[in-house]
Amino acid sequence: MSPKSAILLPLYIYPLPGAWEPLYQAISAHPDVNFIVIVNPHNGPGSSLLPDASYTRELPKLNARPNVSTIGYIRIDYCKRDLSEVDRDISTYAGWSKDSSISGCSVDGIFVDEAPNIYSEDVAMYLNYVTQRVKATNGIMGTRLCIHNPGTCPDPELTVPGPDITAVVEESFEHYQALALQERLSMLLRYDRSRCAFIVHSVPEDAVKPLVQELRKRGMYLFVTNLHTNYYVQFGSCWGDFVKAMDS
Repeated sequence: MSPKSAILLPLYIYPLPGAWEPLYQAISAHPDVNFIVIVNPHNGPGSSLLPDASYTRELPKLNARPNVSTIGYIRIDYCKRDLSEVDRDISTYAGWSKDSSISGCSVDGIFVDEAPNIYSEDVAMYLNYVTQRVKATNGIMGTRLCIHNPGTCPDPELTVPGPDITAVVEESFEHYQALALQERLSMLLRYDRSRCAFIVHSVPEDAVKPLVQELRKRGMYLFVTNLHTNYYVQFGSCWGDFVKAMDS
């Protein structure tokens, strides 16, 4: 039997009434599965200090569930984005827990997208700064989880100290199976499974369950979908099968 893993869900679906219902149903039906849910109002928290009415209606429903942690999305443009803008995004998310006009809208960490995988001294300094900023920010709740997403295995020099979790694969099923990717993982992966996330899309329906069983041995945090496009802004037809496979 494969070890337990958590679902790492990029939830970039705008929360119109009912839009998140497949997620709520899965959370309730699988109380032994942990869900880390990445919210992304507008390529980050957006320009407003507070989330809009749709988010303030739905986020408390997520945060009320004992098997859910909500984290906020930011992008860093492969370390080209000005750190003052990154600081502002992190501070904005932190502010959601401090404003008395909204409640239950806090985040427990930050998902750092567009992280480089190639080492340089400047890249390492930038990434370490972002991780430390997340960890030191009052208003980011819980363990202040920091996840980097290079989408591929980073150079070993970027793993020390590194973030809490790294998405070492964000690929289609076909590319995940490719020999070159598997060789890169074999040569460069320096994290144990407790710090690895795998995100695989375009998975054939009959391959979802066996892939999940395989990935659970390799990573603690997983997202698998049969969708070929727009896979973070809708629930695929295999969403239920994926969640069941994570709970078996």
